[in-house]
Amino acid sequence: MNIKTNSDIFNHMVNHYEDNLNDIFHALADSTRREMVQMMAERERTVSELAEPFDMSLAGISKHLKVLERANLVERSINGRTHICRLNTESLSQATKWLQFYERFWNNRFDLLESELMKAKKNEN
Repeated sequence: MNIKTNSDIFNHMVNHYEDNLNDIFHALADSTRREMVQMMAERERTVSELAEPFDMSLAGISKHLKVLERANLVERSINGRTHICRLNTESLSQATKWLQFYERFWNNRFDLLESELMKAKKNEN
């Protein structure tokens, strides 16, 4: 019998979260995919609309979309022969939360540095 403990469940959740973040940042590492995400942030788009600004085949665009879908950044629905893509803001918010943690970390560090520089300046006078 295989019994899962709370730490096993927690580790699984952390690993899944980290894997998803890896997929998200991998997907966003490409400028074409970032531009596609930006286009979908305005409104949902068809695959043809997403392909329009790029000098790329529909097959190439489809490969980019698959990377975005694997990262759960894009949801695709099919209406007849038309594929409609929309941004999944939940996955994007995971990346934002991760980045905000480090933004707070660095802001705190810069505040400490500023404080030390002010003390040093005060001691000079």
